[in-house]
Amino acid sequence: MVGDEAILKSDVEASRMQAAMEGRKWGGDPDCTIPEQIAVQKLFLHQADIDSIEVTDADVAQDVEQQINYWLEMVDGSRERLEEYKHQSISEMRTQMRQEFKDRQKVQKMKMKLVEDIAVTPAEVRRYFAELPQDSLPFVPTEVEVQIVCMTPRIEPEEINRVKEELREYTDRVNKGESTFQTLARLYSEDPGTARRGGELGLTGRGTLDPAFAAVAFNLTDPKKISKIVESEFGFHIIQLVEKRGDKVNVRHILKKPIVSDESVKQALGRLDSIANDIRGGKFSFEDAASMLSDDKDTRNNKGLMSTNAMQTGKATSRFQLQDLPPEIAKVVDTMKVGQVSRAFQMINQRGKTVCVIAKLKNRVEGHKATITEDFQVMKEVVLGKRRDEKLHQWVVDKIKTVYTRLNDNYNGCKFEYEGWFK
Repeated sequence: MVGDEAILKSDVEASRMQAAMEGRKWGGDPDCTIPEQIAVQKLFLHQADIDSIEVTDADVAQDVEQQINYWLEMVDGSRERLEEYKHQSISEMRTQMRQEFKDRQKVQKMKMKLVEDIAVTPAEVRRYFAELPQDSLPFVPTEVEVQIVCMTPRIEPEEINRVKEELREYTDRVNKGESTFQTLARLYSEDPGTARRGGELGLTGRGTLDPAFAAVAFNLTDPKKISKIVESEFGFHIIQLVEKRGDKVNVRHILKKPIVSDESVKQALGRLDSIANDIRGGKFSFEDAASMLSDDKDTRNNKGLMSTNAMQTGKATSRFQLQDLPPEIAKVVDTMKVGQVSRAFQMINQRGKTVCVIAKLKNRVEGHKATITEDFQVMKEVVLGKRRDEKLHQWVVDKIKTVYTRLNDNYNGCKFEYEGWFK
């Protein structure tokens, strides 16, 4: 028991099974390590409830779907094999994980709140690494900078008409009372993040939605009516209002994505290969091609240079580790030399659309032991991480002293990381 929260043997066995499925190993005796880690999470949850830490249903649902998809990839996409292994249906897995993932997000937010004020100075970073043995310096994995020119294959008008006709049919079926919007979304929507919830997004601000989608969603006033067909970056939608609350709206939607023909893909690949040949021939630069010809708005204004927000700092960076790039791009640039332009290839972008791309490897920094002159930010994050871990460890030590805990006598022989569980 931690406070008024029970930790059951079934909870421990479920954690053990999930770790085995994902190939994770527990340090020490799992019969002691697993219950203690669950107990530590309960301490953070207890504080999160005191501090009124909240997470959104939409974020929880997204994480659940990502986990399901990850498991499916591990069993070659077979729902039957996954259900057999887990002894549950996919629906039962979602239901079971919903609270678990909600708790996990609350714990993460609570930890972030506890360490948000921790900072380190450059002098502390230099001092820490000056005292660190050479063989203990962190290893910085290979990083690359990549530029792309992206072309979206043309979609045939007949295909667009087919998609729109399907959406009109769904609207008619709802209006005639033959089905509900939620049922049709579950059956036919091509948005995996919301289809399982009957198409529902959850309360969402305007800024997080596609502009064309938001313009329609925020103008809906009657929950019984369905919007006209809306085209967004993701495809074509119909939308139904659930509720408005302040500056947020909750809607359901059904997304349909037009299918790109093989001929359109072939034409786009051919055009990009022609552009790549012109770049290699010196007719114009890759940067000019990206600025004038690329369909990718995220990179076009940056001369094709890809960027992301670094996990440690939240700041934009153009440096990627290969595993953090889209897999199709990573596979291509892994064997390229700096300055080389690839042949055209096909991929699915982050909006779920089929696109064609040529890539240029702008820079590669091979994996190496960190140095204070070249990798100060990396070293700073190491020191920050150490300080945060120390703060969280001490917080747990102090928290155990003030929260009621009780353990089964079977755990008397355990060597726990934290003292004080037995009162």
